Amino acid sequence: MASVATLAAAVTSRVTAHGNVVLQAVDTSALPDIGEAWIEKNPYRGNPKAIAIGKSAYNQNCARCHGLEGISGGIAPDLRYLDVGEAGDAWYIQRYHKGSSRDGKVYMPPIGDVLGQKAGWAIRSWLDTVHEE
Repeated sequence: MASVATLAAAVTSRVTAHGNVVLQAVDTSALPDIGEAWIEKNPYRGNPKAIAIGKSAYNQNCARCHGLEGISGGIAPDLRYLDVGEAGDAWYIQRYHKGSSRDGKVYMPPIGDVLGQKAGWAIRSWLDTVHEE
């Protein structure tokens, strides 16, 4: 009985605990330079190289909370439902760059300064390809 209780506690803690997110570097050297100042519209929309980089970057850095291939398991918002195109760019880049917190709780860490603007827009380019209504 004690073994079953110990196993259940171990499995439960692994399933529900997320711990600190360690971001993986994204190689954006193949993408056109866009400068240091944060821009409001995705400069890589429709760019096949950016989409490929964005898919990899998403799966390495975002899928832990937002779900593989953009399909959320309920922990964080399902990003397939973001507005596509310029309509969703402002909300997306704000969350990516600044994160999200309420009542002192961090729901999404700010990752823009860590991964950079090019990686953010590459991820956004990929997200546009998996959009659902």
